[in-house]
Amino acid sequence: MKAVEELQVEQVLISTPDGQMPAFLYTDGNAVRKPAILLLMEAFGLTSHIQDVAARIAGEGYVVLTPDLYYRELPPTKFGYDDVEKAMAMMYCLDFGEPMENDLRAALTYVKSRPDVHPDKVGVTGFCLGGGLSFFTACKLSGEIAATASFYGMVLDEWIDAITEISVPIYLFFGGADPFISGDRIQQIESRLKALNKEYTLKLYSDANHGFFCHERSSYNRLAAEDSWHELTQFFQKHLREAV
Repeated sequence: MKAVEELQVEQVLISTPDGQMPAFLYTDGNAVRKPAILLLMEAFGLTSHIQDVAARIAGEGYVVLTPDLYYRELPPTKFGYDDVEKAMAMMYCLDFGEPMENDLRAALTYVKSRPDVHPDKVGVTGFCLGGGLSFFTACKLSGEIAATASFYGMVLDEWIDAITEISVPIYLFFGGADPFISGDRIQQIESRLKALNKEYTLKLYSDANHGFFCHERSSYNRLAAEDSWHELTQFFQKHLREAV
């Protein structure tokens, strides 16, 4: 892993049908083409934690883009982990239909157009809200990506119906003590993936709560976070790097 200080971070603007969407872009400054990761934010917005994860992933040799999906809303659009109600209220302002699909497509188009990115080696991952949207991306935009990994993402009924459209490998991380995602829901998702013969891995950390990956949250679970990071890096190594 490269030292974080070697990474270059810049703010970019991505054109969408509804305006300019800000994003943070993480690169190593090397023009050599490499795989890229679209990292999708939590309900709390583009927090320091998400930016830290972006830097960690970039340090593994990826171009990383983290878009601000709250760009249509007035600030504040970033919240502390104790501001759950405000974060949830902002999250419910999002339109999880065509506008979200357009935003994600725009972000993917931007990162794939970069000269330092292999356009056919782009993955997606995210946490919380971003975990659900990583799943959504696999359902709606499988043709635009090579792999996706979702951390404790809440999955809507219509996305479960849309599993038929997934054509890329998907890795799902869940906590067994997550109050927002029931064991029955996890089983429903896995049963449909299995029935449709999708290429998937699902890992359940039995004692982990929602947000287990984030060391800034009271629900942080060190063992689950360390194991899932290892699994994530190996997953993207296999599907984005080995064929490059």
